[in-house]
Amino acid sequence: MKKTIVPVIATAAITSLLTLWGASKIGDKPLFSFSENKVPIHYASNTGITATQPVDFSPAAEATVKSVVHVKTLTQGKTVLAQDPFGFYGPQQYRMPDQTGAGSGVIISQDGYIITNNHVVQGADQVQVTFNDRNTQIAKVIGSDPSTDIAVLKINADESLPFMELGNSDNVQLGQWVLAVGYPLNLDATVTAGIVSAKGRSLGMNQRKSNISAVESYIQTDAAVNPGNSGGALVNTQGQLIGINAAIASPTGSYAGYSYAIPSNIAQKVAADIIKFGTVQRGYLGIAMADLNKIDQKQAEQLGISNSDFRSASGVFVTHVEPSSGAALSGLKKGDFVTKINGINVNSAPQLTEQVARYHPGDKISVSYMRGGQPYTVSVELKNNVGSTVASTGNNMSLLGASLRNLSNGEAARLGIKGGVMVAEVKSGSAIQKANVQKGFVITNVNDQPIASIADLQGIIVQSAGPIQLGGMYPGKRGMYYYGFEGADGNY
Repeated sequence: MKKTIVPVIATAAITSLLTLWGASKIGDKPLFSFSENKVPIHYASNTGITATQPVDFSPAAEATVKSVVHVKTLTQGKTVLAQDPFGFYGPQQYRMPDQTGAGSGVIISQDGYIITNNHVVQGADQVQVTFNDRNTQIAKVIGSDPSTDIAVLKINADESLPFMELGNSDNVQLGQWVLAVGYPLNLDATVTAGIVSAKGRSLGMNQRKSNISAVESYIQTDAAVNPGNSGGALVNTQGQLIGINAAIASPTGSYAGYSYAIPSNIAQKVAADIIKFGTVQRGYLGIAMADLNKIDQKQAEQLGISNSDFRSASGVFVTHVEPSSGAALSGLKKGDFVTKINGINVNSAPQLTEQVARYHPGDKISVSYMRGGQPYTVSVELKNNVGSTVASTGNNMSLLGASLRNLSNGEAARLGIKGGVMVAEVKSGSAIQKANVQKGFVITNVNDQPIASIADLQGIIVQSAGPIQLGGMYPGKRGMYYYGFEGADGNY
């Protein structure tokens, strides 16, 4: 038996060696090279980049978990009227089950103001916050802004609360280490680490929730973020707040590698407006624009952009300038390429929107642009979305000959709508009274465009050149009601 096996093994070994030798002769290169001189070997660290010491995240993590809270929401189930499918009893009332939700929030002041996402608390009847030490309180929603997905909560603080120091999101750099702090998947306070992988990202999420210009210029990171992290903190290694975690890119709904945070400079401005005015005071440049990064050469030609400009131009292309806007009054025209806002480069529409959204109506900003290959810089006074430089105070205002106010989240939820504007008072002799609009009417659409706030209502009215139709409902009554007005000249 042994005598039989030995020749077989020897034959197989010799055959294998001959096969390899033959392949090396026939092929372009040898399969193996035993000469070290022929192998290109380089040290991986020989790149010209100075090596640094490992980053210690523990001081930032210890400081920030105390300033991040767990946000839990309760939305009471609505009572609905449904037809008995068998027709025996007629319409029956059914109460839908209550709904709960969860997210995170960041304490920004020692007296109890908290930033979170609008989508975390939208429609909630009750909001509860829990601290890292398990202390729990009921919070009040001070205000929210769907266009930036920011909301502000307030709790009663008997003592100074640990709040997070605000950082400057303009200083965030690609490759910078960051921490994401929040309460994912209903876990206790959780800290994850990653790097900044992109800036100025736009996902189109806020545009679907808001009828006014959405502001999206996210900081993209690879720090692990999951459901429940929304509204939590993105911090640098010094423990400073540089973003509010808001979204993830995922085919499944759970973390798949990329997360997105609202820059702290935007969140801070929106929160300050809500606290001071009750609503966001946003300045508008007054232009429509095209992002060169998102159009092809054919689309560029349709916009009037020459091939040479499309290949070499930087900035944001102006497709339209609103008459009487700050941009128009400062000389900006269709065909200009806006390159800088207050000296900061803007290479995309999200970046431009982010920079302008930091300012109020009446503020003046520096706008640099290219026209005919020549650079120009002008000062532009921003206006609000109704063409005024005056900030409005609170969620109440007079318009259409009526006193209006935004619906609270709880009121909207009970009516089964995302938002709306209630007619609080009707002025005697006004056109809105002559149209028979009653106190308590809730406006949900204007000219068949859905609205969720007074800002939406203003934006549509100011752009309407013809008749205006208000659509809405009366709480407690069935069906939709519609009222028409002639023109939007303000004579209401």
